Amino acid sequence: MRFATIRHGDTLTGARVEGDRVVLVDADNAVDAFLRQDQLRDIGEVDAATAHYARVSPDPAHILCTGLNYRSHIEQLGRPTPRYPTFFAKFPSTLTGPRDRIVLPAVSDRIEGEVELAVVIGRPLHRATPTEAMAAIAGYTLANDLSLRDWQHRTTEALQGKVFDRSTPLGPVLVTPDEVDDARDLALSFTVDGIPWQQGTTSDLLFPPAELIAYCSTFLTLQPGDVILTGTPGTTPEAASLLPGQTMTTSIEDIGSAINPTVCDPSPDTRPAWEERRRR
Repeated sequence: MRFATIRHGDTLTGARVEGDRVVLVDADNAVDAFLRQDQLRDIGEVDAATAHYARVSPDPAHILCTGLNYRSHIEQLGRPTPRYPTFFAKFPSTLTGPRDRIVLPAVSDRIEGEVELAVVIGRPLHRATPTEAMAAIAGYTLANDLSLRDWQHRTTEALQGKVFDRSTPLGPVLVTPDEVDDARDLALSFTVDGIPWQQGTTSDLLFPPAELIAYCSTFLTLQPGDVILTGTPGTTPEAASLLPGQTMTTSIEDIGSAINPTVCDPSPDTRPAWEERRRR
């Protein structure tokens, strides 16, 4: 099955997606619709082509992101193969919709997109085995982990380059595992104005979703609606910093695409003032 979170007027509403039909249901969002799928009541319908898709999981308790998890990306960077998964966290404030405009922060000169398979948790999970973790997956969606590289590499911690407000499109749909063969071999791509910047396949993942979830559940009790980003393939030689006025298309086979235009930041570039304070 496929579920979505639809912005309907001033509210978010869960929906069931059936081909070109988006059937609104009496659920708060896609995750709620998944959890209550046997008790849902249809309350309306919108056109899939014009529906305002919102972030699939609007307010997760935890967002965990995996680094260096594609073998090809590890080889591209010349890094040793990690023994354990590498994680950093995001916050709900970083999430945005798969059709929303993305404001490119004026405080950065190096902004890149990253296509990622995202996993949404469907039940509480603690100290789980990979088999138990697989059974706890509500479904898969896609994310664009917009990364401000100049901020990310200021220190050894990546967080400050990964958590700018409304910088992570999530959606458009939550697809249950049976629809995509547990995401074992799905093609991923990221393009800017139609030019390929990234491509890969989930069969290249070093740590597959169930292993990542089981590992996370060892140190954190996962909750329904939690999101785990599973990493990104390497970039193409043509990749460069994003600019206002471009269109990012983030796609995963059998899941869909996030299509996000980039716009200028109306807020000032505060870096000169910060550097001046440091010199005093």
